[in-house]
Amino acid sequence: MKITILGSGTCVPSLKRSSCSVLIEISQSLLLFDFGAGTMRRLLEAGVTIEKLSYIFYSHLHPDHTAELVPFLFASKYPQTYRRRKPFTIVAARGFADFYEKLKLAYGEWIEPAPGLLKISELDATGRDHLDCGVFDVDSLPMDHTNMSLAYRITGADGRSVVYSGDTDFCDNLVTLAKGVDVLICESALPDEMKVTGHLTPSLAGRIATQAGVKKLVLTHFYPECDAIDIAKECRKTYDGPLVLAEDLMEIE
Repeated sequence: MKITILGSGTCVPSLKRSSCSVLIEISQSLLLFDFGAGTMRRLLEAGVTIEKLSYIFYSHLHPDHTAELVPFLFASKYPQTYRRRKPFTIVAARGFADFYEKLKLAYGEWIEPAPGLLKISELDATGRDHLDCGVFDVDSLPMDHTNMSLAYRITGADGRSVVYSGDTDFCDNLVTLAKGVDVLICESALPDEMKVTGHLTPSLAGRIATQAGVKKLVLTHFYPECDAIDIAKECRKTYDGPLVLAEDLMEIE
């Protein structure tokens, strides 16, 4: 299992950080988590062309996590180089199919893949859900952000596991989902003193990691205010395990 941080930022334009997005390579499958502005460019910089994506997971539907879906679908219809030939699956909370239908009202056939190529798999936004993908399993739980926010736990055939939190406030569901996980990729949007509803801070993310007993914590989804403080120091108030501060194009084995 290989993890690449494609975007470690937010909706705020930045030359340093693209919108939050993570790529996980497991067996022969490429899993993309969230697809905000700049993600396709970061994929190319990571050596991945868009037609190789097997799954796209959405943590929720805010623009900084979904804005590049339309350009992706449009680019996938390009006649030669990027034309989609292999089926792919979009995984999101229940209600995503309706969101996609509304996008088609605006863009029509320009974002409709050829028949049989796109599968939409909707998971429960009110409780635990599970998806068997063959070479890996997906478990999800709702997060405290929007009524369609999910975190995902990916477990490979070898038992290794990764949790992607998406956006969330402190919630017991994330502790439960991340219990004993090898890597927790967790949002840490703002410094402790700038806490806002619906988002975590470094010390809150650290508390979740400690309560869950995670083996490695990766903090990401940084607003520009985070670059002016010592994020690691704030996280160390509540967590003393292996810690990584995400940067765009960082690779984590």
